[in-house]
Amino acid sequence: MAKPNYSFAKRQRDLAKEQKKEEKLQRKKATADEAALNPDAEGEVAADDDVDAPKDQAPDA
Repeated sequence: MAKPNYSFAKRQRDLAKEQKKEEKLQRKKATADEAALNPDAEGEVAADDDVDAPKDQAPDA
């Protein structure tokens, strides 16, 4: 019976971790670039929430 090659398995795990870390970094960079190009994107969502509530009526407590 063959012995398991633990160093190979460890190297594969390390490569998978590095790849996942790199993909996460790229996603973060892409979202940061998108936010820099469109700074109003966050504000629009908050403004849309206020449109549903009438401004002249007091909120129910």
